[in-house]
Amino acid sequence: MELALNPNPTDSCPLYLNHAAVAALPSRVSRHNSPSSAHFLSRLVRSCLPGGNNRCIVMVCERSDVFASSCAIARAFPIFSRRSTSSRRAEKKHVTVEFVIVGQDSSSLDVAELECLSNAADGVRLTARIVDTPCNEMNTDHFLDEIKAVGTELGITPVIIRGEELKQRGFGGIYGVGKAAEHPPALAVLSHTPDGATQTIAWVGKGIVYDTGGLSIKGKTTMPGMKRDCGGAAAILGAFRATIKQGFKDNLHAVFCLAENSVGPTATRPDDIHTLYSGKTVEINNTDAEGRLVLADGVVYASKDLSADIILDMATLTGAQGISTGKYHAAVMTNSEQWEVACVRAGRSSGDLAHPLVYCPELHFSEFTSAMADMKNSVADRENAQSSCAGLFIGSHLGFDWPGVWVHIDIASPVHAGERATGFGVALLMALFGQASDDSMLNQVSPLGAATNVSEDQMERDCKRRRLV
Repeated sequence: MELALNPNPTDSCPLYLNHAAVAALPSRVSRHNSPSSAHFLSRLVRSCLPGGNNRCIVMVCERSDVFASSCAIARAFPIFSRRSTSSRRAEKKHVTVEFVIVGQDSSSLDVAELECLSNAADGVRLTARIVDTPCNEMNTDHFLDEIKAVGTELGITPVIIRGEELKQRGFGGIYGVGKAAEHPPALAVLSHTPDGATQTIAWVGKGIVYDTGGLSIKGKTTMPGMKRDCGGAAAILGAFRATIKQGFKDNLHAVFCLAENSVGPTATRPDDIHTLYSGKTVEINNTDAEGRLVLADGVVYASKDLSADIILDMATLTGAQGISTGKYHAAVMTNSEQWEVACVRAGRSSGDLAHPLVYCPELHFSEFTSAMADMKNSVADRENAQSSCAGLFIGSHLGFDWPGVWVHIDIASPVHAGERATGFGVALLMALFGQASDDSMLNQVSPLGAATNVSEDQMERDCKRRRLV
């Protein structure tokens, strides 16, 4: 039998009474897409995979696309469900994924590489499960339990600062956002400090387990889905677990800024002025601009208390991110051009796409001018680079003259596809920092690794052919 597929952008054909299917990914991708066509791959797996309890996926691709393809396939299998039928199902479902490597380097994957793919997939699914879980099952107490569980698995005891201790120690941002909730806010840190480390990296995640908007309350159409406002912290937890399990040469701290932005008698009011961990004062003019407040405390803690050389914050920060860079590309802003380029390349090699925002504090930071405090927390003009301004608020607490590398990644739209979380951010972080990993596969996908110059021409290709069988 001769079979012809004409992907536009994809194509598929069922086989043998729908017990199998063959599908093709796009034969061409643009320079701002991943050569792996990761998003199309996730869609094809969801739509074409036959039913049953034991299923198999055979992925035919080049070696450079294996990591992104593995994470894309993992996204198609979410864990969280509260459907009554799923709780009664006796037999678990199993999916076996096989890779057929084509192209110049068609050698088989070794055991260590397969373990990397497995850990990355588990990280993606852990992150998606946390983001999918509603706040009545994923409040700050539950999130801390997730952090402790990862810590126990890795042999790390987390540092936790919580409730009134946050106020006493000067974390006015985290405390101010979460003080009205039944479950108190927290700053939690997981730290990996190996011998021989040459630099210190901190990942800081926004973990707003639910965002009502506070007293600047959201409407009935914009509040549903705000369980996902912990997507940045969830991504950092999934990525930290996978990264450390693969071995990491440098100091790596995962900082989780956890709070529920709730409404109550003790809630922060517009006009209140809070002193953040940086010592700077903030006049609150919008309680729904809360993520930047908790992250400002988090990045300053990473600098002052952890002595981080590189600080990356990840957050579902602004609805404007989707307008700026769309549903598939995270928005990146950084004080380093090298890291801006690296984030874009890591997005392409991992399938978690990213695209730069404008970084121009001398033009934009005046949006936060306050007559009463050092700054307001929300812009005066919402039509002036909203997503960039939100990021600049965080960076201002480090100081725009801070000598280290600061990277801000806004994942508000890519954190979900429809009603399901995507686990976005795990693959991006693993690839971006892959040069410090003990794992050869992560070294290969890292934009900052030794092979960067070798693979640059390949990454710039506009045309790539592959098959999914």
